[in-house]
This record gives sequence, structure tokens and C-alpha cells, in this order.
Amino acid sequence: MKYVTASRIPENHVLPVSSLARQYSTEASVQKEDSATDVKGSQGFKGHDMLAPFTAGWQSTDLHPLVIEKSEGSYVYDTKGRKYLDALAGLWCTALGGNEPRLVAAATSQLNTLPFYHSFWNRTTKPSLDLAKELLETFTASKMAKAFFTNSGSEANDTQVKLVWYYNNALGRPNKKKFIARAKSYHGSTLISASLSGLANNLEDLILKEGPDTIAAFIAEPVMGAGGVIPPPATYFDKIQPILKKYDILFIADEVT
Repeated sequence: MKYVTASRIPENHVLPVSSLARQYSTEASVQKEDSATDVKGSQGFKGHDMLAPFTAGWQSTDLHPLVIEKSEGSYVYDTKGRKYLDALAGLWCTALGGNEPRLVAAATSQLNTLPFYHSFWNRTTKPSLDLAKELLETFTASKMAKAFFTNSGSEANDTQVKLVWYYNNALGRPNKKKFIARAKSYHGSTLISASLSGLANNLEDLILKEGPDTIAAFIAEPVMGAGGVIPPPATYFDKIQPILKKYDILFIADEVT
């Protein structure tokens, strides 16, 4: 896991919140100037009622958010009718666009049939079973055993950590708990997944420094997403995997992009 310490900012570099807000972006300034119709619209209103993730505290109290109202294919529109290209596909999850008719029809049909049921205690639903089967059938080169569904990539990586720890405990290797990740990597926003961040560049040196008996897994995005959509060199993973096998370290491919 990675622990981050914050360095002290020189006092002469500290700007008041109002200055930070003005400098944040021209778009934000425009939104604030005509905020009479935004969110609550009350005179002098300095924030909103939602605690937004991945948002600086001063933004929540001093700026009105960009409120997205509708989508058309790969574009979204705010409450003032301004059009934006959703280049990130939401958070990498709307590759077919925001209102793909086939998805809308499938969702409507399922909501009318069974809007929710859990998969705890050996209970599940037919759509879950069908999707798991279809996903496993796509992995023809290396057959997968099971599909596990979560609400987000952060939860998926939290589950990966728990499974790896469970696996090593079951094999009588309780000391193998550490994870190695790459610099600029992003694996989620929950407590565990946010801790899976970059370390040293030389993998084998790091393994030997930390102790092979303490390293549980190496996690990496096949194509680094939030770090800049950076593909690795063609032979990168070919060189990584023999090192991992040499020290009996699991490899987790956190595929998003």
C-alpha cells in the first residue's frame, strides 16, 4: 500500500478561497456570474447540498457545479443547453453513448419485470447468470472460471485484494499481503483501491527490497487510463510476468479502457 504525506505550502503561495475560485476556470466564473438560475438560485448562495466525490472542498462551498441534464449519443447538455462532447464516456462506462435505444429498451423491460434482487446466499437472477456465461465465453485464449459483479471498478479492485489475501491465507502464506503498482496508476477511490498506486520503476529490485514472501500481487492497467491513456511498450508484460512467476506473485490486470 502507498502512504502519501503532504508537503507544507509556503505562506506566500497560499491564496484565499475566493482567489482560488476565480482562477479555477473561466467556465466556472461564467457559471457563477449567472448563477441566479443555478441549483437553488437564491441570492448570495455559496454552495449546494451534495457532497461531491473527487471535488476540492473550496469548490463545494464557493462554486456552483456543472449540472448535466440530458445526453444525445456521445454528447451531453447542461441545464443552460450548452453541448459538450463526453470524451471520457462518463467515467469510462458509457461507450455506447448516454441514451443508446437498445440499452434503454433493455433497461425498461427489466425494470418492468424485476427491478432488483440480490445475489447473496446462493440466490441470483437469470440476467446475472446469462451475462456471466456470456462474459466467460469471450475469454477463449485463457478460460476464466467465474464472473463476479460489482457496482464499480473501485469495488472490483477491493474484491481483488480480498481474494488475493484469502488465496494466500489458504495456502499458508499469511505474510504475502503487499501489492505493487505502477507510477501514475489509478485503481479506484475506495480506501483500499486508492492505496494501490505507483511505486518504484524496477520491479525485481522492489520485490527483493520488500521481501518476496511479503508481496501478494502486482496490479496494472493494460492501458493506463487516468494517467494519460498510455499503452505500455509491446514487450512490457512479457518481461513482467516471468519475474512475477519467479517469486510466486499474482498478476491483476485492471482493464478499463
